[in-house]
Amino acid sequence: MTPNPQPVTVALVGAGNRGQTYARWIAEHPDRARLVAVADPRSHQRGLVVDQAVAAQAGLSAAHALASGAEPGAAHAVGPGAELPQVTEFAGWQDLVAAGDADRAAGGTGRLADMVIVATQDREHRDPVVALAPQGYAILVEKPLAPSPEECRDVVDAVEASGVLFGVCHVMRYMPYTDLVKSVVDSGVLGEIVNVQHLEPVGWWHDAHSYVRGPWRSEKTSSPMLLAKSSHDLDWIRYVTGKRIATVASFGSLKHFRPEERPAGAADRCLDCPLEPTCPYSAPRLYLTTLREQGPIWPVSVITDATDEAGVVEALRTTDYGRCVYDSDNDVVDHQVVAMELEGGGAATFTMTAFSEQDHRKTQIFGTHGCLDGDGEKVRVTDFRDGSVTVHDGGHHGATNAADDHGGGDSGVMDAFVRAVATGDPSHVRSGAVESLQSHLAVFAAEESRHRRTVVDVPAR
Repeated sequence: MTPNPQPVTVALVGAGNRGQTYARWIAEHPDRARLVAVADPRSHQRGLVVDQAVAAQAGLSAAHALASGAEPGAAHAVGPGAELPQVTEFAGWQDLVAAGDADRAAGGTGRLADMVIVATQDREHRDPVVALAPQGYAILVEKPLAPSPEECRDVVDAVEASGVLFGVCHVMRYMPYTDLVKSVVDSGVLGEIVNVQHLEPVGWWHDAHSYVRGPWRSEKTSSPMLLAKSSHDLDWIRYVTGKRIATVASFGSLKHFRPEERPAGAADRCLDCPLEPTCPYSAPRLYLTTLREQGPIWPVSVITDATDEAGVVEALRTTDYGRCVYDSDNDVVDHQVVAMELEGGGAATFTMTAFSEQDHRKTQIFGTHGCLDGDGEKVRVTDFRDGSVTVHDGGHHGATNAADDHGGGDSGVMDAFVRAVATGDPSHVRSGAVESLQSHLAVFAAEESRHRRTVVDVPAR
């Protein structure tokens, strides 16, 4: 790719784990993108992404900036004589909007950047998008769009009315493995798709980290598990098959992480618990082992800003991440199945479970001329017409979690969206407003089905 004459300028709303991931991509591609503003109420988090931007401009790697252990702001001192970037910090997205209004009143464009990434918590997506779209920003928003159908439609209406470039971080659409699966389906070798079986093995420790102890543990403060975690998967099924999900039925519950499942003698916190050494959900084992073997990466980086063992122990002593998994205020499901009828014929099933290794998604696609068996890295294709079996490599090996670029999806969505902004070509964006809305509506219908114990039709819009 020919480098852009001018890098795309980016404002970041939300500097938590996901925001830092996208900011890291920006810092690693200074010829293509440049961070010019960050909005987050936490000064420490803002400082981390500003340091990445400054370090990149000074010729240092983004990885060095984060791994050095320096306090936020220290990177401002590196690179004597370097022309350091100007990154404006805001305490919230409202201040970013106000700055845009002030710029327009002064005769400017009303924008501080070419594009905005909205990476706030699930329930804090709609309002910034609705406010920023009329200012003309291209907007990339973390999934889910919003926690309700009405709010999702508000987002789509706002971006359509403004005519801005828009994308959702359905990162699975951008994985090299997904490219492989979709290319097989689109080639016609499988014939007409009749059935899809798709499994998401969340992993026992990942579920405990994010959905029992973490910020996505409660529907009241975040969103249902199917929306927070597995909206990726229903969206993926829609994308690879090219068929809208028309009807759903779903079952699932919070089976295990409940007070009545608590073993006798268990303490309220892992650090005080005599059962901790043999508990599958031991917090010290997860976080301290990760710190000792790999350093303060995800998920350790989520529970504390500290980079040493004492800081992690303090977090386990004082935060929700050290609580007993049977004594939390969690209410999201730990297992769920969704049966789907696809528009135009065919069916799909999806299973999400906490009780597994954290592993790649597993998929089987059955067609009239052949079938595909995918393990997240490779696909095995059987052609019924001649009995031949072909194995294709997806090109990405390793984990598919937040510590490993989600199988190439995190970098893929950034590459595509920045390319779309730079070229003015929206075809690079695979997860636009209407497609994402349809996937979200399938999730909401599945949740309605689960609660009402009935089959539910999915609206097209």
